Amino acid sequence: MPEKTIAEELRGRGISRREFLKLSGILAGAAGLMEAPIHALAKPINPVERVIQALQTKQRAPVIWLEFQDCAGCTEAISRSQAPTLVDLVLNTLTIEYHETLSAAAGFQAEEAKQAAMKKYAGAYVLVVEGSIPTGDGGVYCTVGGRTAVDLLQEAAAGAAAIIATGNCASFGGIPKANPNPTTAHSVMALVKDKPIINIPGCPAIPEVTAGVIVNYVLFGVPELDSLKRPVAFYGNTIHDRCLRRPFYEAGKFADSFDGVGARQGWCLYKLGCKGPTTYNACATIKWDAGLSFPVQSGHPCLGCSQPDFWDGGGFYQGQSAPLSRPALAAAAAAVGIGAAVGIGAAVINRSQKTHPAVEMAEAPDAKEAK
Repeated sequence: MPEKTIAEELRGRGISRREFLKLSGILAGAAGLMEAPIHALAKPINPVERVIQALQTKQRAPVIWLEFQDCAGCTEAISRSQAPTLVDLVLNTLTIEYHETLSAAAGFQAEEAKQAAMKKYAGAYVLVVEGSIPTGDGGVYCTVGGRTAVDLLQEAAAGAAAIIATGNCASFGGIPKANPNPTTAHSVMALVKDKPIINIPGCPAIPEVTAGVIVNYVLFGVPELDSLKRPVAFYGNTIHDRCLRRPFYEAGKFADSFDGVGARQGWCLYKLGCKGPTTYNACATIKWDAGLSFPVQSGHPCLGCSQPDFWDGGGFYQGQSAPLSRPALAAAAAAVGIGAAVGIGAAVINRSQKTHPAVEMAEAPDAKEAK
């Protein structure tokens, strides 16, 4: 690894003190840091000061990014991250040693570079995995350079300090794992048991969340995770908790169709299939495209894409929050159609179903195996 700390490298490139402090503030926000005491009686440490201390002691982290059964959506997304940008990450905190989509080299040259990086930084590099891993028929459904995804994952994971699974496919199996799962696709955590794993689910993952988690790990190590290995800083609340349509939900005002009066007036999309009440993610706060909007704000129900097995959780446009049990579905149906009672009934149902992620483990075979 580079011998200089991140701060030393920045100074060597002519970064001023003012620019350094500005970068520290950006990284503190990206990592989802809040003021926190070292112990119960200690004075809280300012998040920016924590980042400054880390930059002055940490070295840039080598990253190896593998893509398997995916659409490259998470790569496309992080290339549009705004705070920090991908350029900020690459120039200031990371050295991306291998990424088959972003690398200038291709073919055997890229593969040789990856092998050299894994050898040079053994035990120290961060492995980022995008896409699910098919194991059916010997893994023939996804190969890179003539080698199966399973083989490549096991090889890279063996020398990794930690693994970041970005996107629902890598985190929980995603669309490839959906019933009937013809390729026998698995998540990273279902196959790798001996390494720290951080899941950043979403389809695709929010770019600032991916960037923020990488920054957090480089500077401070593995962040606080929930039972599905998701960073609590970004997945500690549901979409519904922070949704701008929440007041209409509480008032029992629900859009009945996508072209009706309720939809035009911004009413709650619960009856049109919104999964926000049981979906943990930061979409409603971070949003997309530099904070411009997110699906619910633009008029489309949340699909629950950061949850396990979201593709099999029932119809996207059914009036339910997935995954719900059938009795709860019946109760939800009974609540619909009685005016303001819809809001009360739906809220009660969701409070009973909005268990914390530990209960969702029952809905996720891959997650249960990894526990």
